[in-house]
Amino acid sequence: MMVRHGSVESFLVAVARVVPALVVMLALAMSASAQQPLRVYISADMEGLAGAVSPEQLGPSGFEYQRYREIMTAEVMAAIEGARAAGATEILVSDSHGNAQNILIDRLPDDVRLIRSWPRPLGMMQGIDETFDAVLFVGYHSGATNPAGVRAHTFSSANYYAVRLNGEPVPESVFNAAIAGHFGVPVVLITGDDVTVAELQAAVPGVEGAAVKEAISYHSADSMTPAAAQALIRRQAEAAVRNRARVSPYRLGGPVTLDLTFKNHRPAELLAFLPIVDRVDARTVRFVARDMVELAAFMAFVGGYESGLTP
Repeated sequence: MMVRHGSVESFLVAVARVVPALVVMLALAMSASAQQPLRVYISADMEGLAGAVSPEQLGPSGFEYQRYREIMTAEVMAAIEGARAAGATEILVSDSHGNAQNILIDRLPDDVRLIRSWPRPLGMMQGIDETFDAVLFVGYHSGATNPAGVRAHTFSSANYYAVRLNGEPVPESVFNAAIAGHFGVPVVLITGDDVTVAELQAAVPGVEGAAVKEAISYHSADSMTPAAAQALIRRQAEAAVRNRARVSPYRLGGPVTLDLTFKNHRPAELLAFLPIVDRVDARTVRFVARDMVELAAFMAFVGGYESGLTP
């Protein structure tokens, strides 16, 4: 087939005019994609750290506490490094153990932000919102009604016997996953002992786990070394953030019914004076919340209020 010279010339001129525009559009699209933020939230506890088995590691009076502040910080750093390897651009960390002043803030990268101390309306999940893409739980432990797991309890080993949502007992991991789920954010990783990892994976399919120790009893474990645990957390955090689309947010919707069972009678008796609270039995109160945000604020009140608080 013959093509006239003028037609070919016109075609080439038209292509020459269009191609630069296409190149610019492609470059802009690639640039926008490269700058797309990927926000990761890390909630960090202490009982699930490698080697942590007793109060000696978990509070200021323990002879190993200062060393375990370093180990907690290192495990959080491992999660940060793994998340960044998977593309995370912004990271918020919530120090969520004891006095919530455990993580060594000066060891964190300058662009990471840290939430410290109490009280806070969303508890261990303060700062989470719909702008985050994934949540990582570091150093977590199993729940109060679980007969296994190192230091198994839910929120307060001293005060609470059980925490139930919609009739089902929940550990802190599931409770906090429901707060994240309220905002449409999936929990993609949990680190701690083997019992803790299995507990969340049973409730939230697809969650990556990093079992840094195997529970033997309430105060005993077969543990990895801190360095080995941090390497595992780093790998699993990267995999979890890369594969975050595989995990659905854990949503409870609303209303949500909380049944809170105390170890003593008096807290239940006094809380039942509030018209929004029902006393289910001698040590259990019930509160029906519109959603997990309201429920978390109620738990923060119950756990933190004292009439003699100052200032």
